[in-house]
Amino acid sequence: MNEYIPILVLGAVAVAFALVSVVIAAVVGPKRYNRAKLDAYECGIEPTAQPMGAGRYPVKFYLTAMLFIIFDIEIVFLYPWAVHFDALGLFGLLAMGMFIVSASVAYAYEWRRGGLSWD
Repeated sequence: MNEYIPILVLGAVAVAFALVSVVIAAVVGPKRYNRAKLDAYECGIEPTAQPMGAGRYPVKFYLTAMLFIIFDIEIVFLYPWAVHFDALGLFGLLAMGMFIVSASVAYAYEWRRGGLSWD
């Protein structure tokens, strides 16, 4: 049981920090509210009075998200592979080759759908 005491202490410190931060923010924070502060923030787009699901998002939002995910995941996997390239041998080369092919298919789809033209 003595081995778990540091973990419990760290958990208690984290919970105490979170609670103290919320209480201090409520006590010290500004109390003046206006219409602009109470409005929902929608990435710079003025909010409209449409019911949920009535408006359609342009496909450009999803293509941009796909582009980020493709390059983000590719970089996250390429760095460790490049560092340990010698130790992985042929198996690592084949596995990374399959990954590059699958990422290239997604990249080609993104390019074809027009996600790389930022007009």
